[in-house]
Amino acid sequence: MFVAKVTGTLVSTQKVASMVGYKLLVVEPYRLEAQQRSSLTTTGRTLVAVDMLGAGEGDMVLITQGSSARLTPETKNMPIDTVIVGLVDRVQVDQRCVYSRQDGEEQ
Repeated sequence: MFVAKVTGTLVSTQKVASMVGYKLLVVEPYRLEAQQRSSLTTTGRTLVAVDMLGAGEGDMVLITQGSSARLTPETKNMPIDTVIVGLVDRVQVDQRCVYSRQDGEEQ
């Protein structure tokens, strides 16, 4: 699993039947900044994820990829590689908050 930020939406008017009705979001995985370990920073990658929870642009989310993305009851028959499985409320590392949804941004 990875922490990612929703940076946009993707509209596809034609797709396989098993994906009709599912919202697609553009997400950017984040990682812990290596030197200070006091904030999250982008990995520079962009992925398309199926949204199962109603996430929105700017939200920090929990994503899973690969075969794990197809292990939920809702996604087991979908040809997907990335799915949003959680909305992140808080990330704490070494007893320090590096992200809080309440504050709306990285620390």
